[in-house]
Amino acid sequence: MADTRKPTFKPRAGTLPGVVSAERSLDDPVEVPSGGANGKDSNVLAFPEPKGRKRRRTVLTVLAIVVALVAGIIVAAIYSPVFAVRTVTVDGAKLLQPAAVQKALEPVKGKPLPQINDAEIAALLKQLVQVRSVSTEARPPSELLVHIVERVPVALVKNGDSYLLVDVDGVKLGSTPDAASVPLPLIDGQGSNQDLFKAITGVLATLPADVLAKMASASAKSPDAVELKLSDGKIVVWGNADEKELKARVLEALLKAPVNPKVPVNVYDVSAPRHPFTK
Repeated sequence: MADTRKPTFKPRAGTLPGVVSAERSLDDPVEVPSGGANGKDSNVLAFPEPKGRKRRRTVLTVLAIVVALVAGIIVAAIYSPVFAVRTVTVDGAKLLQPAAVQKALEPVKGKPLPQINDAEIAALLKQLVQVRSVSTEARPPSELLVHIVERVPVALVKNGDSYLLVDVDGVKLGSTPDAASVPLPLIDGQGSNQDLFKAITGVLATLPADVLAKMASASAKSPDAVELKLSDGKIVVWGNADEKELKARVLEALLKAPVNPKVPVNVYDVSAPRHPFTK
């Protein structure tokens, strides 16, 4: 007679009755019991978070904290009275009076160093015509160093009974009643012609200081025909504005060359600087 009894299954150790246990990996979904409707439990699948995503979240969190700290430090430095300017040091000033520079820069004292920039300093010194450009350097905790590049006078221009000292841009830097007291050439009659004036001052600004000091006057019939006159009456034929630096070096060399007393030189022609000549 056949056995009609139903087979029975014994749950494996560590399993709940009615649940068949099976081998699973760490990445398999886990059934998490939770309260369902009418107080009955239902199963919710929960997936483990990938390790790479967790690492990225940690790195981003750390970066956000670091950025916040750096931003806080920067803001604190910008507004902190610890970095307030107490000392202003100026270099490069030769024509300018130190007292005038310090007075013009008085508004920056007490202001935090990180809030000061070159444009602000240039605006404060704009009233001083001798200033061509400025740059600044912060020296924490409380010193501001201001570098000044001054305009350099290159010529004299007659103005009534006095003579104006002008730079390459025609900016008036001072005046003198006696042209002989200043080792600068006099620009002859081209002050009203801007093209000729710029051509002449462009040449004079290129000359080394010792060569410029030997010049008595400068003139030009056109921007391409600039002539200089030395204090001893000799003439320098310069020509146009091309190769100004080379012409200046050639002229300096010619003026330093030994002179043969039997062959006097009255003209130095550097209009073609690669083929200069004297006569």
